[in-house]
Amino acid sequence: MARAMAVLTLGLLAALPATARASSLQLHAGAFFPRAESNLFSDDSQLYTVRKSDWDGFTFGGEFTINPAPHIEVGFYVDGYDEHVHTNYRDYTFPDGHEILQTLKLTIVPFGATVRLIAGDNHSAFRPYAGVGGGLLYYQYEEFGDFIDFQSPNLDVSSDHFVADGVTGGLHAAGGVRVRINHDFSFFGEGRYQWGKAKLGDDFRPQPGQVGLELDLSGFSVVGGFSLRF
Repeated sequence: MARAMAVLTLGLLAALPATARASSLQLHAGAFFPRAESNLFSDDSQLYTVRKSDWDGFTFGGEFTINPAPHIEVGFYVDGYDEHVHTNYRDYTFPDGHEILQTLKLTIVPFGATVRLIAGDNHSAFRPYAGVGGGLLYYQYEEFGDFIDFQSPNLDVSSDHFVADGVTGGLHAAGGVRVRINHDFSFFGEGRYQWGKAKLGDDFRPQPGQVGLELDLSGFSVVGGFSLRF
């Protein structure tokens, strides 16, 4: 669905006359709060000393926008999020009492399109807006460090590196406000919620009774930035 929305938006924009388009470049940065509610995160929180809030991290991105109509804006964006969590097993240690350490890493790069409905006009000091959109989510999830082989009778520990990556579809809804400084420059603040999920590959074995491990890519972000009109 998300991919079809992006293709349809591109096709509609290509049909618009050049005179109907005003464009701007937006840069933003803020915080991303992953929902972290899939069985992968649940298993991690039971096995390792990791909490849901440990995944909260920095996000940044840019967007190119056009205005096909006075109160409608279409933006093409790319964002980035990358967070490391250093952890250890909750209930197991080395025979000498030292912790068995791992690092968990999640990277998400959303890119796609947003259609916004904007209140006010180009002379308004404050312009609230709301939007929806869709696109693709590139993801990479990694675990590296020392791991217990629970299939071995002595619970042997060895160093390893597990990774899963790919691209999946995503949707989002957003709302915010722009503060006009002059005709060409404005600041803005925005809240956005994205939805997405992915199935992990063979590197990550499900627990007994699970069909497969699922990576939750959903979450809420709060960003601020500036827009330069040209």
